[in-house]
Amino acid sequence: MSNPNFFEVQKWAFSCIEDNGGTMEDVDLLICDQMRWTQADLLVNYRNQIDDKNYQDLKDKLDLYNQHVPLQYIIGHQSFYGIKLKVTPATLIPRLETEELVSWILEDNDNQDLNVLDVGTGTGAIGLALKDNRPSWNVTLSDISGDALDVARKNASNLDLKVSLVESDLFSNINERKDIIVSNPPYIAKDEVKYMDESVIEYEPHLALFADNEGLEIYQRIADEVEKVMKSNSKIYLEIGFLQGKKVTDIFKKKFPNAKITLKKDINGKDRMVRVVL
Repeated sequence: MSNPNFFEVQKWAFSCIEDNGGTMEDVDLLICDQMRWTQADLLVNYRNQIDDKNYQDLKDKLDLYNQHVPLQYIIGHQSFYGIKLKVTPATLIPRLETEELVSWILEDNDNQDLNVLDVGTGTGAIGLALKDNRPSWNVTLSDISGDALDVARKNASNLDLKVSLVESDLFSNINERKDIIVSNPPYIAKDEVKYMDESVIEYEPHLALFADNEGLEIYQRIADEVEKVMKSNSKIYLEIGFLQGKKVTDIFKKKFPNAKITLKKDINGKDRMVRVVL
């Protein structure tokens, strides 16, 4: 019996994942990734049959999908602010809300030469997106995880973006002062696990997700330790959990009573970002 054509594969694949919340967009991403096609290529090849190897590989990917492995880990990449990033289980999957943090930083700061530090960079998403849009900026990507930093290094190479990379627990190995410090740190409290998607708990790195002190530990540490890398007019940009706005701003108000602190909502009207101008 001959293998199905790609039009039939598309319908069959959707039937395999529909009950697990899968969408036709996910199906098309899986097929196109497997075949190294664009969406246009898929349309052109609708009536062509899939070969045995690609058919089996696609079945294996659908099995992973139905085990709640995040799609981005299955295909190995994610788009973020106009760039394509390699992702692995060593890194968080970059999310749409974080693009809003990048936009805020770019709107706030012009093309003058600035020294920027992306703390807890993971895939390098924030720092690389900033470097892509502000080539004159001197961007450093740091992370406590060597495995995550390897992914960021690969992404920088793939994108041909020249950045520095430092393995560091916050600022411990950072030796120069910065104009901009940005971070999307772990901020989920341990008791919030019951509200999280199964795929996130099962597959994304807990080191990058959870923090002690009701999710506030890293913000407190940043406030306590950031003076080591600050200039007199530095700016700090942070992504936060949507219920943490008052607590995070209070942390920085207590540490820097003369700073101008701004809490910003995301596109859904939820508190999501904090800026501290020293």
